[in-house]
Amino acid sequence: MAGVDRQAEEPSEVLVGRAGAAVARRAAWMLGGAFGRRVVVVAGKGNNGADGRTAGRLLEGRGAGVTVLAAGDLAPSEPLPHADLVIDAAYGTGLQRPYSPPSAGRCPVLAVDIPSGLSGLTGEVPEGGGALVAAATVTFASLKPGLLFGCGPVLSGEVEMADIGLGPLVDAAARCWLIEDADVWRLLRPRPHEAHKWQAAVQVVAGSPGMTGAPWLVSRGALRAGAGYVRLSMPGVDPSVLPPSELVHLPVPRAGWHEHVLAGISRVKALVVGPGLGTVPASGSASEPGGTGAAGPPGLPGGEVGLLLAGAPVPAVVDADALNAIGSLEALAAITARRTVPTVITPHTGELARLAGRPPGPDRLAAAREAAAGSGAIVLLKGSTTTVAHPDGRALLAAAGDSRLATAGTGDVLSGVIGAFLARGVPAFEAAALAAQVHGQAARTGYKEGLVAGDLPELVAAWLSGRPPSR
Repeated sequence: MAGVDRQAEEPSEVLVGRAGAAVARRAAWMLGGAFGRRVVVVAGKGNNGADGRTAGRLLEGRGAGVTVLAAGDLAPSEPLPHADLVIDAAYGTGLQRPYSPPSAGRCPVLAVDIPSGLSGLTGEVPEGGGALVAAATVTFASLKPGLLFGCGPVLSGEVEMADIGLGPLVDAAARCWLIEDADVWRLLRPRPHEAHKWQAAVQVVAGSPGMTGAPWLVSRGALRAGAGYVRLSMPGVDPSVLPPSELVHLPVPRAGWHEHVLAGISRVKALVVGPGLGTVPASGSASEPGGTGAAGPPGLPGGEVGLLLAGAPVPAVVDADALNAIGSLEALAAITARRTVPTVITPHTGELARLAGRPPGPDRLAAAREAAAGSGAIVLLKGSTTTVAHPDGRALLAAAGDSRLATAGTGDVLSGVIGAFLARGVPAFEAAALAAQVHGQAARTGYKEGLVAGDLPELVAAWLSGRPPSR
């Protein structure tokens, strides 16, 4: 947005006028009408403050009593004058230092562009600083990452994006987009009238002795997300440990399983590998305790996981223990270099830290992009706002998730949903992001307390069918 602002042809006072008018409209709506209301505007020296002052003048013209206070003159936690609404126009996304705001008490706050003190990139409040909690935020031309990550969703309240005439410049510059429900319906095509099961078939390789819950969740997630056929292979596990179901089992041994899977891989449209495979050394040598097969050709890491991926001519989702087997982003790059079809990895923060050799840091968007560029894989970094990064630098965000998904096994279901969307023909970059959106929205229709991963496959099917159950 800083670059877009520099390229704008309109004078800054024109853009400020449009921004201030958008803030004034939202303020009047929040107040239930401006006449006779009391408004305090906390204004900084830059354009953010100018937006707030413009909004104040417009509200004053509609009969509101408006007090404008200079942000720099207010002490930390200083009580603001009694009002019906506080407009926070102190500082925008360019603030590079901690901010200690005054106190609005119980008065509702409307933030201009972003709550002052909140990082526009990370959604974090710097140590030693603070921010007013907004009931709503009016942001301009484009969403800011800080509104979606970290403390952003809590501090920003309801976010309204106002068009101030910069749309074409934003469209030309944007490399990151927010997924919405409409994107799901646009990109996820219904099954053709003459469809058959193999047109959307998924191969799942998951599970190990004593870890049979994960393959069940992956497979059920794929089926309920529209896979026409799910073939499950659990290395070294007798299929009879799972209850009778729609799954088709391809039994494989604990060692050498990749060869059995590859023998029939051409019949399916997507592959999911990893959940519940167990602790696998990065080399994957069958001679090592816990290893799952041959070490593979020189220069190919990941043991049987690497061999499977290198030989599979279908898009693949790599999760959980398969990521541990590969071990690093550099090792993953060696594998993706041998593939001609997309690879999607789905790490949580700890798994990405192990792959990258360091924690992701506060800028999750940058971390996912760096991991994708370094590995050649599409990276889905899980979180309340999930980041999906392409190796070319594009990114998609899915903000539907909430704390109900913070329970064991929900990531396994997500991997299955991604696999199903891949099998249904959605391009891998979009399939990962759509799956995260559907996964989050489905969870929101479930129990507010006590939701477990096993609930999700049915909730996914119901949400995709347009009739989510009421809880």
